[in-house]
Amino acid sequence: MGRQDIIFEAEGTALVGWLARPSASEAPSPLVILVHGLSGIVDLDLAEYAEHFVAAGYACLAYDHRNWGRSAGWPRGETDPWRQVADLREAISFARTLPGIDPQRIGLWGTSYGGGHVLTVSALDRRVRCAVSQVPLTSGSRTFDTWVPAAKQEAFRARLDADRDARRRGEPPAVTAAATRGSETAEWVERKDVDGRYLNQLTLRSFDLLRTYEPASFAPAIAPTPLMMIIAARDTTTPTAWQHETFATIGGTSELVEIDCRHYDVYMDHLPEAAAAATAWYRAHL
Repeated sequence: MGRQDIIFEAEGTALVGWLARPSASEAPSPLVILVHGLSGIVDLDLAEYAEHFVAAGYACLAYDHRNWGRSAGWPRGETDPWRQVADLREAISFARTLPGIDPQRIGLWGTSYGGGHVLTVSALDRRVRCAVSQVPLTSGSRTFDTWVPAAKQEAFRARLDADRDARRRGEPPAVTAAATRGSETAEWVERKDVDGRYLNQLTLRSFDLLRTYEPASFAPAIAPTPLMMIIAARDTTTPTAWQHETFATIGGTSELVEIDCRHYDVYMDHLPEAAAAATAWYRAHL
């Protein structure tokens, strides 16, 4: 699969990624924008998904979120969901200007945190022809409460407040590991980061920003845009039950695919199965 590097600007920040096209054809190609998760970068596994989509005749555009990977932005390792949502909408605008791309046939594919962005943007932006949301984050507040045990939340919130005050004084942002030893995230990184490009660093403020983000609240407004949700039956990162709850509110043209695996397994051994389901959805709706 041939790829060309691309750069586009979003609110003054250069976002860097790549564009892959199917074999040359006279007709403009439909295009899928691929969006990674909380600490993911395009150099890990997005190209593997894109290979499936390109082989089926779809161009693919992927980019690193601001503050991550090859893209610009500071603080490094900070995930701001609302800026990423705005950036994704800019990516749609950019894709619609590309030669050889059908501007009326833009699809979205996002996973985990990016799966939440797909839910949100599919509800907000009718330029999206159809979408696939894989193992999506559905509730930032519930996720925060799950990731930070109740007994530790007061102390953690004090750390967040201290970080805000320190930033105001000009001190560098406080950071923590994105992939902790023994976690599913670490297992995924060890297996997929063959070039050593992964930055195992997440700002503390990313957790505070997470609490402001509720993609499930947008789900009822997704219709009439066709949306497939791919979930993992044994997902504890973005719990399976929450994804079922969110899917039940979507309505319209929608489909739920459940794979018997953990959250990160759709990036590893179950990637072909997940990509095949998404490809079938694009064939039907893009």
